[in-house]
Amino acid sequence: MTSPSDLDRQIEKLKRCELIKESEVKALCQKAKEILIEEANVQRVFAPVTVCGDIHGQFYDLKELFKVGGDIPDTNYLFMGDFVDRGFYSVETFLLLLALKVRYPDRITLIRGNHESRQITQVYGFYDECLRKYGSVNVWRYCTEIFDYLSLSALIEDKVFCVHGGLSPSVTSLDQIRKIDRKQEVPHDGPMCDLLWSDPDDIDGWGLSPRGAGYLFGGDVVTQFNQTNGIELICRAHQLVMEGYKHMFNESLVTVWSAPNYCYRCGNVAAILELDENLKRNFKVFESAPQESRGIPGKKPAPDYFL
Repeated sequence: MTSPSDLDRQIEKLKRCELIKESEVKALCQKAKEILIEEANVQRVFAPVTVCGDIHGQFYDLKELFKVGGDIPDTNYLFMGDFVDRGFYSVETFLLLLALKVRYPDRITLIRGNHESRQITQVYGFYDECLRKYGSVNVWRYCTEIFDYLSLSALIEDKVFCVHGGLSPSVTSLDQIRKIDRKQEVPHDGPMCDLLWSDPDDIDGWGLSPRGAGYLFGGDVVTQFNQTNGIELICRAHQLVMEGYKHMFNESLVTVWSAPNYCYRCGNVAAILELDENLKRNFKVFESAPQESRGIPGKKPAPDYFL
């Protein structure tokens, strides 16, 4: 059984970007599963809360995010997925967030991104990183099993809908999301896939996604969805935004991106969205961690792929 003091020690170790033992990862994932299984597909979250976009294994930039936004448990956080792949430190990043979730379950909400998938992580870095750092696939197995338990979305004060990618032509109401069986690998199509893969675009209705999964959806779709469900704002991640955040459709949708200088070469800034108790929006923009505060990565990042 993992005690709070054990967890605190693991968190301190992970905050130094040091690995915890494989046996500790196994126990941590077991505990996380017990917490996550109780959470809903549309997990209810209370304001004030700070909403974050993709992290992608950029551990030292996650530390910058906490510097700007405040530490857990002082700040309540919601992370919208894509914790792993591409960056050099997916293992430390995901395990730190998971350990914080187990230690302070009510202060951090983690929802699933399209990279929280066995198939995707075998191509874009997380699988190889687990193998390299632990010498076996066990840690990757424990973590990818946890991916299946992550919520698909979150709802802040019944007014702000948070999802990694976007909407689905087969979902008109939140109740339809609540009925999905999420405890599975991300399917290649259907509502669960769409929520994690879709993107907003300046079109009418629905369009084919260049990603090969999910859909493009227009402002009319957002207006209809928000009206039907009594929502004021859709908050999502999934797309690189050079300015860190981007409003669309008369500010009824916002993309938040939290990985600065993405893939260590995109030159973008990152942002987090602070919502106060009245859901007033305050964006905090931040840059990547200074070079001297970073460790030396083990090898080049995962293959190029800019979707």
